Amino acid sequence: MANTFITPSIVAREALMVLRNNCVMANLVHRDYKEEFVKGKGTTVTIRKPATFEAKEFDRTAGITIQDATEGTTSVTLDTVLDVSFEVTAEELSMTIEDFSEQLITPAMQAFAQKIDTKIFALVKDIPYHVGSAGTELDGVDDIADARKKLNDMKVPLINRNFVLGTMSESKLLQLELFISAEKVGDNGTALREASLGRKLGFNFFMDQNVPKQSIGVPGGTPKATGTLGATALTITAGSANGTYKKGDLISIATLTNDQYAVTADCTLDSSGAGTLNIYPGLSAAITTQVVTLTAVHYSNMAFHKNAFAFVNRPLALPSGVAKEQKAIVNFEGFGLRVVYGYDITKKKDIISIDTICGFKTLTPELAVRAISQN
Repeated sequence: MANTFITPSIVAREALMVLRNNCVMANLVHRDYKEEFVKGKGTTVTIRKPATFEAKEFDRTAGITIQDATEGTTSVTLDTVLDVSFEVTAEELSMTIEDFSEQLITPAMQAFAQKIDTKIFALVKDIPYHVGSAGTELDGVDDIADARKKLNDMKVPLINRNFVLGTMSESKLLQLELFISAEKVGDNGTALREASLGRKLGFNFFMDQNVPKQSIGVPGGTPKATGTLGATALTITAGSANGTYKKGDLISIATLTNDQYAVTADCTLDSSGAGTLNIYPGLSAAITTQVVTLTAVHYSNMAFHKNAFAFVNRPLALPSGVAKEQKAIVNFEGFGLRVVYGYDITKKKDIISIDTICGFKTLTPELAVRAISQN
């Protein structure tokens, strides 16, 4: 290589540090800390889920009840390979690591962080529980209190609660006295700290530019649903012949006024306006031809416990056809990267490739609430 000082291992360690500092959502959800590397896209790995227990009332006659303390497991498919590869000159390889990081590594890892946060936020489509209105902004303490109550009603643990806001909601809340001091929160320009609004009302508040917009389907007509108790597949009638629902749409059902449901798969109604609509959770009671109402276009700010979602990250296996000094893997606290140096003989330029493989999964929808807003 052109320079022996900026080695793949140095680049890998620096890149990992920058990536961890620039991610918002990835630092707020459950991560798996295994340090194995994987062969490629489509690999399914098993991760541990946090253990849960039930507090039993002690009966001296019956004695104690031994509960299984084994943590649950779930499988996650690593289906996202992120890669940034770039050419470097001999002059760039002669920089100090600080300058090299500022010019090349930091922009690359910011791109990784944006993609990772976007993928985690896509999991919001699995969450049916919501507060707020699609027609108004999230702009007051009452909106936060509503989200807190919703989590409390679902008996979500009080610790490790986060509230992630979109740009408009952050702007509105920063006009409140409660949040004024948040502008002083920072840590040498790292994105996670810059995004932090501090801890208020039982939540750690952050801003994320990737808060998603739910564009919603267009079912048309006056759709009506029929389903049995506990059903997650509803029979829809009286919709529009070209009507649709989109995964992540929020719906309500006329007679189940206290219930909230999310559409779990895209649905296109047939020529008679009928179809099967998949939802979560299952129906709390049987229904017959009840009117289905679709929540309008909205943004999904999120109030959640860290165990609502999982981010699984592994480094890819090192290529066998590359010399040892041209490749490196680094793994730390649930983040992993691979760095490989190459050389393009036709252009006589060095190439650095940084990549990683990720998986994303909703673990427990009941640990999260959408705080929906107009923008």
